Formats: sequence, C-alpha cells, structure tokens
Amino acid sequence: MDYDFSRTVINLELGTLVVTPTAFEFDDFATIAAVLLARLDAKVIDKEPSADLQQWLIDVDGCQLLLKAEHYTASMWLELLVLSEIDDLIFIQQLLSRH
Repeated sequence: MDYDFSRTVINLELGTLVVTPTAFEFDDFATIAAVLLARLDAKVIDKEPSADLQQWLIDVDGCQLLLKAEHYTASMWLELLVLSEIDDLIFIQQLLSRH
C-alpha cells in the first residue's frame, strides 16, 4: 500500500512533527513506519515496543529523532532529541509534503 505522509503538523516549541498517514492503524505501525523510513532514507537505531506505544530511535542524515505511535490516539509523530536541530525537522516536513 502507498501511504500519503503529506499531512503534517509541526510544533516548533516542542520539536515535534505529527504525521497523519492515510488509513493509520496502530497495529500496522511497523509496516507504515518502514515506508516512512524508506521515504526519508532513515535508519533505525533502536526499537522500544509496548502494547500502547511504539517508540523507535531513528537517524535521518545525522539527526536523531524518536518515531512514536500511540494506540489510544491513533497518532504517529517524530520528536527531536535535540531541540536546536529544529531546521532538520522543518526539512523533513518539507520533504514529506512533496510526495
């Protein structure tokens, strides 16, 4: 399935980028995340799964972020580890909006 990741909401103060893919289901997070990571040319460093929250540490061109998904809110987002790297998050948002 081809996912559309172009609907995003960025919060510059928190360093988060909410990504709303089409037809997001928490149980399909691993599949959806794999497509997103391929689109960003990102690498997974670590995975911390749980029943209600998936949390992956990823690297996008030297910028480390958390890719998170939550069951109860049916949401998925990227979160900066270092708030000063906000330009990288803005770049990711722009990249996703082009697809």
